Amino acid sequence: MQHEVLLQLSPKDAAQSAVISENIANELGLDPKRVTGFHLIKKSIDARKRNVLINLKLRAFVDEPFFDATLPSFVFQDVRKSSKQTLIIGAGPAGLFAALELIQQGIKPIILERGKDVRERRRDLAALNKEGILNEDSNYCFGEGGAGTYSDGKLYTRSTKRGNVDKVLQLLVHFGADPAILYTAHPHIGTNKLPGIIQNIRQQIIEAGGEVHFNERVADFTIENQRVKSVHCTSGNSFDGNNLILATGHSAKDIYILLHNKNILIEAKPFALGVRIEHPQSLIDSIQYHCPSAIGRDEFLPPAAYQLVEQVNGRGVFSFCMCPGGIIATASTVQNELVVNGWSPSKRNNPFANSGMVVQIGLEEVMKGMRVDVNPLLLHHFQENVERRAYAAGGGKFVAPAQRMTDFVQGRTSSSLPENSYLRGVVPVNMKDVLPDFVFIALQNAFKAFGKKMKGYYTEEATIIAPESRTSSPVRIPRDPETLQHPQIKNLYPCAEGAGYAGGIVSAAMDGQRVANHLSIFSAADNFSL
Repeated sequence: MQHEVLLQLSPKDAAQSAVISENIANELGLDPKRVTGFHLIKKSIDARKRNVLINLKLRAFVDEPFFDATLPSFVFQDVRKSSKQTLIIGAGPAGLFAALELIQQGIKPIILERGKDVRERRRDLAALNKEGILNEDSNYCFGEGGAGTYSDGKLYTRSTKRGNVDKVLQLLVHFGADPAILYTAHPHIGTNKLPGIIQNIRQQIIEAGGEVHFNERVADFTIENQRVKSVHCTSGNSFDGNNLILATGHSAKDIYILLHNKNILIEAKPFALGVRIEHPQSLIDSIQYHCPSAIGRDEFLPPAAYQLVEQVNGRGVFSFCMCPGGIIATASTVQNELVVNGWSPSKRNNPFANSGMVVQIGLEEVMKGMRVDVNPLLLHHFQENVERRAYAAGGGKFVAPAQRMTDFVQGRTSSSLPENSYLRGVVPVNMKDVLPDFVFIALQNAFKAFGKKMKGYYTEEATIIAPESRTSSPVRIPRDPETLQHPQIKNLYPCAEGAGYAGGIVSAAMDGQRVANHLSIFSAADNFSL
């Protein structure tokens, strides 16, 4: 017989299978010998009180053989000879998971990726981090696997109603991820582990008969009778398909401009912009786990994370992509524009904790005083201007403007800066000269409020580095809510973060699957009607 059991254990006890089994038996009032095994369904940390506990939700096997059935088997069809072909622009999570779904539907995917494969990307990232040399098509945002591959691999999502979260996580495990992501409350793969998983996914796509083309940056579309007939790349190559999934990510600004210039409908979309803030990880541990910094956290606890949100004069300020034991990196995709982001290795064992801290940006702030129709690229230009100011403030070569947290709140340039993880280096700058006024003021007030919520968070030991400006796309590419097709172009399927419908690895992957499923249904109906 199988039983669902809830337990609360100490971090040490929760790390020992034998102790868990004993507690299952006690909970069920059984002899421990009758418990033959268990599956973890969910694992989370309860740090609300000084005595930190681990919450476990388990499926226990009693008086029957234990079997591991946590992973389904996946069957991928051979699509080499398929008459149905779909072009996918972008090899991020949306594009890759759309391709896997298409193969399961018997449709051949042809992926066009502007960047390089994961192995080749490493060299360009090294050149950027060490020398400040940016490859605009191969960086932290562009290349195989997309932005998530080398910027953390967080898998937590609230978008549980948009698709099958379990299937995304199960596929990641199928291709090499740690099975712990199936039950951890805030699953995370790690920048050092994701490349191998991405390579395995690519290999499966190719073995099934799909195609993956690197260094193919899209320059134009040929459109006839309200359908994309072919896609043309800067390499000189052109590609044809029955349908086109646009999964380019939130940083492919040139795609927005191309669509706008071809009179293909796009819309301005609110987004968020702010800074990266970095604390010593030991300080965050001491706040969250109620332990002295000198002693450190329990060895059975992971580096602590946090999540903060505050309303400042009706404007939302919130933490974004918090990276325990992480590093702040250059996420720029254009020369003379600076963007920073954070990532963590799988062990999260670096001495700093960083997080985006961002302010909601809407059309009303940017359009203040304007008497013109809304340009769909308005917020894109706003984002771009902030990134250019930050680059100039840092003095070039992607050196970043920075400020102590206390100096930021008090509005003065820091005389010195704490040690930090940003590899390109930082210079003291007053952020009011970099950030829009309303963003700067909102962050000042929010930091003071956060210091009251987390005692010790507001400190001169924290470094603020700017800007964190790519939280999501400032543009939405509209699509029909039923068919997911663009309202003007019948076989164009805008997808995931770059189209404004996702935010993160899992939500992007789910949207890729969803679009692929809709494509197989509605394109078949369209062909039948013809």
